[in-house]
Amino acid sequence: MDLNSASSVVLQVLTQASSQDSTVLKPAEEQLKRWETQPGFYTVLLNIFTNHSLDVNVRWLAVLYFKNGIDRYWRRVAPNALSEEEKSTLRAGLIANFTEPVNQIATQIAVLIAKVARLDCPKQWPELIPTLIESVKVQDDLRQHRALLTFYHVTKTLSSKRLAADRKLFQDLAAEIYSFACCLWNHHADTFLQQICSQENTAALSSLERASLSLKVLRKMTVNGFSDPVVQNPEVMGFLHAVFDRIRQFLECSRGVQAEHPCRERLEKVILLFTKVLLDFLDQHPFAFIPLIQRALEFAVSYVFTEVGDGIVFERFIVQCMRLIKMIVKNDSFKPSKNVEDSKPETINAHQIKISFFTYSTLTEICHRLVTHYFRLSEEERAMWEEDPEGFAVEESGGDSWKYSLRPCSEILFMDIFHEYSQTLTPVLLDMVHTLQGPTPLEDLNGILIKDTVYNAVGLTAFELFDSVDFDEWFKSQLLGELQITHERYKLLRRRVIWLIGQWVSVKFRADLRPSLYQAILNSLQDQDLVVRIETATTLKLAVDDFEFTTEQFLPYLESIFSLIFQLLQQVTECDSKMQILHVLSCVIERVNMQIRPFVSCLVQYLPLLWKQSEEHNMLRCAILTTLVHLVKGLGEESQSLYPFLLPVIQLSTDVSQPPHIYLLEDGLELWLVTLENCPSITPELLRIFQNMSALLELSSENLSICFKIINAYTFFVSSEFLQIYGVGLCQSFLEVLKDITTEGQVQVLKVVENVLMVNPDVGPQIFHAVLPPVFRGILDGEKYPVVMSTYLGVLGRILLQNQACFSSLLNQMAQECSQEADQILGSVIEMWVDRMDNITQPERRKLSALALVSLLPTANSIIQDKFCGIINICVESLHDVMTEDPETNSYKDCLVMSHHEPQDIQVNEDEEPPTEQDKRKRMIALRDPVHAVSLQQFVYEKLKAQQELLGDEGFRSLMETVDTEIVKQLQEFLQRS
Repeated sequence: MDLNSASSVVLQVLTQASSQDSTVLKPAEEQLKRWETQPGFYTVLLNIFTNHSLDVNVRWLAVLYFKNGIDRYWRRVAPNALSEEEKSTLRAGLIANFTEPVNQIATQIAVLIAKVARLDCPKQWPELIPTLIESVKVQDDLRQHRALLTFYHVTKTLSSKRLAADRKLFQDLAAEIYSFACCLWNHHADTFLQQICSQENTAALSSLERASLSLKVLRKMTVNGFSDPVVQNPEVMGFLHAVFDRIRQFLECSRGVQAEHPCRERLEKVILLFTKVLLDFLDQHPFAFIPLIQRALEFAVSYVFTEVGDGIVFERFIVQCMRLIKMIVKNDSFKPSKNVEDSKPETINAHQIKISFFTYSTLTEICHRLVTHYFRLSEEERAMWEEDPEGFAVEESGGDSWKYSLRPCSEILFMDIFHEYSQTLTPVLLDMVHTLQGPTPLEDLNGILIKDTVYNAVGLTAFELFDSVDFDEWFKSQLLGELQITHERYKLLRRRVIWLIGQWVSVKFRADLRPSLYQAILNSLQDQDLVVRIETATTLKLAVDDFEFTTEQFLPYLESIFSLIFQLLQQVTECDSKMQILHVLSCVIERVNMQIRPFVSCLVQYLPLLWKQSEEHNMLRCAILTTLVHLVKGLGEESQSLYPFLLPVIQLSTDVSQPPHIYLLEDGLELWLVTLENCPSITPELLRIFQNMSALLELSSENLSICFKIINAYTFFVSSEFLQIYGVGLCQSFLEVLKDITTEGQVQVLKVVENVLMVNPDVGPQIFHAVLPPVFRGILDGEKYPVVMSTYLGVLGRILLQNQACFSSLLNQMAQECSQEADQILGSVIEMWVDRMDNITQPERRKLSALALVSLLPTANSIIQDKFCGIINICVESLHDVMTEDPETNSYKDCLVMSHHEPQDIQVNEDEEPPTEQDKRKRMIALRDPVHAVSLQQFVYEKLKAQQELLGDEGFRSLMETVDTEIVKQLQEFLQRS
């Protein structure tokens, strides 16, 4: 690319690409894409974005294209990689000056320099760091700031590299420039403090920005620049001690910096940055942090739990201080082993520091302050309760939210400290509870708020208080009474009490009190306040999802409670609220199962409307799918009434060509499966949905396992139509899947094939014929994985036992492939079968092998007769597996043989739930399956009798003499006592 002539052309196209007119923008973007691989293109871009006289939007676009080009073409091995000559020119141009006037563009340039540094520094770009250091020393404010901004992004990028060689390079860099970085930071911090005191606001803001960037550089170097900071660089500890002093200075400075001050927002960010340095260092270097534990605790506790912080601390800073305390309290490196002698001296030292700091008075003060101050509902929260009850009730929690919000953080800290020092704090908390006995006067808002906080504390520490609180008595004597106080102001406590009960119900709650609990839930679901009702729904979920839950106790309340929960689902309007209530409904339906049937008609009618309304809310749709799963299970065969709504939902959720499948697929597959399991007979609509399966199998994702279960479910319908429509395509999909799948995945595929062969012994082998030769070859080659070999033998056993014509055809095919006689191949298979019989562990499969091999009798084939001993050995082994002795009749019975008259199903769920429609189908299939329909004892006897008739007594006697006498004796024992 001729740079002189190209610059104007590229500039023109970039101008068009920044247009809002799509007819101009699209062609320009396509032209720029064509130029991406042209030599000289990035040099032109560099010339454009460093030309400050050009339009800002054009320069911005030039920077972005340059940055994207680094990702694609900078590496030497990349297709269309930039030449070394051009890269050298670009590197020099990028650091030629640091005078970019536009902040956003300056940041982008700093980021792209860091991207190049990640690949080229220091070997190909040794001048980068020296140039940056020289530039941050200059007196020119703009140049100094831009160089410092770049220095930070380069440091950040280099510190993130994780290979040992890269880490060593960064550590060498840190050792070299750490002292300079500390001086730079101190200089800018001192300058800021002087300027802010002199009310030089503009200059102060500029200095504060430089102090912040310097601190960010130091943060990366301190945390990632040393494997052993204390030993490798004494300045690290000096810097960390200075951090505590600086935070105090900056906090005191903030007293005079009001909210509207131009420095206020940046000042708070820098104060938070100080705390991040401490948190990161503690996380990465806990042993190096030990000399700082005492100071860190004194610092954090004083600002959060004493009057020292009054008037200067702000919420995010308090959260950071609480996190610091929590990390010290919970850090495993500071906890000695049960056998103290096994602990490191540093650990014992850290533990002693904690013991000396967390005295009774300190712990008591922290506990009181957390409960009565930080747990207390603020005026803002109470206003939110009134203005946005759903937002208040369904406030986000869980995950890392506690790291950023004061209330969750204070609760997490309280639980951790209480767990660590429960012996000290349990009496303190119990004393707070005892002072609050009896109802609180309605006019005493402060008393109500304090009781709310104490009840919150007791709920959060339920597991710790297990042996110290008689919750059952408290529930009866006080809590139930407080739930019945219906005054508007008392709703704060009604909500807290019902929450508290939910926290304790799975910890310590007498079974005979559950009816009282369900009645209390029933009453609270009729509370006038929406927040109380939503909280009650959560407690209901906890109550029914508990190990001690019994349906019998709940049944008298089921209809009323279910109706009220459904009303609540209709009343709430927010997506998160509806999801939460749907989860409660799902849990109730799951636990009561079929007992829900009389009460769900209203929900069944409402869900289609909710599904339609939630088109833009995929997570709500996931909750609807989960509810449908439990609803179908509860309704059983009656779920057919849902099909007009249910089947299109499954179709959409499992269609990978539809964008929502990204969110809905997992739950949609589960719904598809339970729908099939509870369907009495296959329907045309259900058959059509199977069109989605081919694309699902192509994904080869973690959902393969449930896909195989769905295919099995279709197989169990014994529908010839299913195999006719989808069999060939399914076989092809299996062949593709088997090319790149784990051993476990291979077994799952082959088990599906085995089920097809069992259910359709005539048609199945023809449709899935292409899968069978690899199975045959695997057996001949002596497949090394026992579970795979067991499955191979199961597939071949089905064909040999139930479709000998197919077996003979397959045998001949393999003989041609191996250029051997069919009998030789058969002999090799039998020999491998006998040798690998121990790979088969399930009695059903072992019996299948015995039935299959003995089905080769009677025969005059010399090869089979040569393997007769092995076949008999397998038969006797399997007889030992499946025969049970009846002492009354002194005879043996095959325990796998099923009778049509047996009342129980072959598969009973753990909870003794009634059989699904699929369970019934599987039983009917099992009744036809030779493994469950044929007595192995009788089958062996008949085959041996036929062999004797074929060979005559003398010939048969000679054949039996090839079998070990002990095996013959055991065989006779089984056959004689039939």
